[in-house]
Amino acid sequence: MGLLLRYVFQTKFGTWHYRRRVPKAAQAFIPKGEFKRLLGETRREALRNWPRVNAEFERLISPPDDKSDPHRNTPPQPESVQPQSAQPDEGLGAPVREPIEAVRHKPSEPTLEDAKRLYVQERVKGDINEIHKAARIERVMGHLHTIIAPDCLLSKLTRKDARAVRDRMLGELEMKPITVKRYLCDVSAMVNLGIREFDVRDAVNPFQNLPIKAETTATVAREERDPLPADVVSAMRERLSANAASDIWNLWQILEGTGCRLGEISGLLRSDVHLKGQIPYLDLVFHEHRRLKTVGSIRRVPLIGSALKAVKDALKESEGSEFLFPRYGRVRGADSASAALMKHLRAVSENPKHAVHSLRHGMEDKLTRAGLSEFDRNLVLGHSSGGMSERYGGAEVRLEIAFKAMKKVAGAGD
Repeated sequence: MGLLLRYVFQTKFGTWHYRRRVPKAAQAFIPKGEFKRLLGETRREALRNWPRVNAEFERLISPPDDKSDPHRNTPPQPESVQPQSAQPDEGLGAPVREPIEAVRHKPSEPTLEDAKRLYVQERVKGDINEIHKAARIERVMGHLHTIIAPDCLLSKLTRKDARAVRDRMLGELEMKPITVKRYLCDVSAMVNLGIREFDVRDAVNPFQNLPIKAETTATVAREERDPLPADVVSAMRERLSANAASDIWNLWQILEGTGCRLGEISGLLRSDVHLKGQIPYLDLVFHEHRRLKTVGSIRRVPLIGSALKAVKDALKESEGSEFLFPRYGRVRGADSASAALMKHLRAVSENPKHAVHSLRHGMEDKLTRAGLSEFDRNLVLGHSSGGMSERYGGAEVRLEIAFKAMKKVAGAGD
């Protein structure tokens, strides 16, 4: 049953959106001909968010009250510095009123809170993961505001402030360095956007290139997950083949045989599978319901052995759907798939460093043991080292190299 709300539609991936055409009269200050916002991933979220989004649209298309206002065609000012409407000044003649009006309309400098609002508007709203990204920004800003006030001017941010935020996260809050790095990247992007779009001249972003010991970050990232031992892998195969739903069993075999990320596989379309050529492969590309981690993640993944068989089985079972795994072909479908797989994994291993992603670490170890170069390993796993060599070679050549690498791993045995 659909929502009985105007301007609402549900995509084939299950998300609810508000979409409305912008009147011609309003297109002068809303260049896009269409206004679109994500309402939520569920019917309840859509119902809750509709009034706010509808009010936002109505506010955007409403003409200014004073059409003779000389400031109405100027670029929007940050919310904290919007000029207040002028009121007649009793007892003041025109010569006195004029400078007062000029003072009233003089824009103040934008603040950290203004930068956050702008960042949410420009980089978060309308994103496929809008709700989760917005929650993360609020969480990050909460940590930030224990050191820096929300009304702090962007031009007044200092390197000392930035270091204090970093040190509190690492020390008092005992966050992992990799988490701190992620949060500070968010803050840096937000401040950069504010400085650029609000035209804060001569301002420097103190969060940019803020050092976090690289060796510490790398060590933590490496220690978060361990490759699964052979006995755990064997126990999982036995358990899933006998007790799990067929799509879960197929997912596991493909992950184990390719080293792909779970989201890369769970979000596949049937059209991403190519079996007719000399080398069967999966074509990993961006989709509306599932993004890839980086541009380097776009690749062709060769299929051999049990992974190839599992893909063929998944094709048979998903007939009539455009998704290879219909239950998980949606926004955040990988989360549901992960929960299902982890339930089985915890039945055979209580080690907190054993997770679904451990299969990816295991494949990396196999590629290394087989004596493959970093370039070859990156082709298989979708990593990027930033080297010049990664810019060369067509898709077919890269697929051939990755295929030979996988064959070498298979020949070396598990």
